Amino acid sequence: MRKVGIEVRTEGSGRLRLEVVPDVSGPSLTGFIKTNVEPGTTIITDGWQGYAPLSGMGYRHKAKTQGDPRNSDITPRIHRAFGNLKTWLRGTHHGVSKKHMQVYLDEFVFRFNRRRKPMAAFQSLLGLTSLYHPTSYKMLYGSEQTG
Repeated sequence: MRKVGIEVRTEGSGRLRLEVVPDVSGPSLTGFIKTNVEPGTTIITDGWQGYAPLSGMGYRHKAKTQGDPRNSDITPRIHRAFGNLKTWLRGTHHGVSKKHMQVYLDEFVFRFNRRRKPMAAFQSLLGLTSLYHPTSYKMLYGSEQTG
């Protein structure tokens, strides 16, 4: 299960956050929000009841549905982000494993949040390469059982 948060700006979408969550229960959903969103922020969600505790946690919660109210649906910005994510995963990586999903989501978020400033992305990557050693194939797959 993936969880997405996207900043709404007057024109276009702002920053994105993606996280793998174990389920769509209230604690999983609100935990993601507490980690990524400042209290007092207006949170726009679909009509899923797992978001109901948000109002009591210091957030302004607005549930939004599109079309028939019985068919709760997420906002168009989130549809677009998930569509771009799926296209990127299928086109660039041709599918990914659940085990490494969070790492792929982190890369997508990095690229998305710097899409308008490619030089900043390049400088961030340059800085990261000076702080960390490369991840080897053995580090990624060394502990997996094969065959």
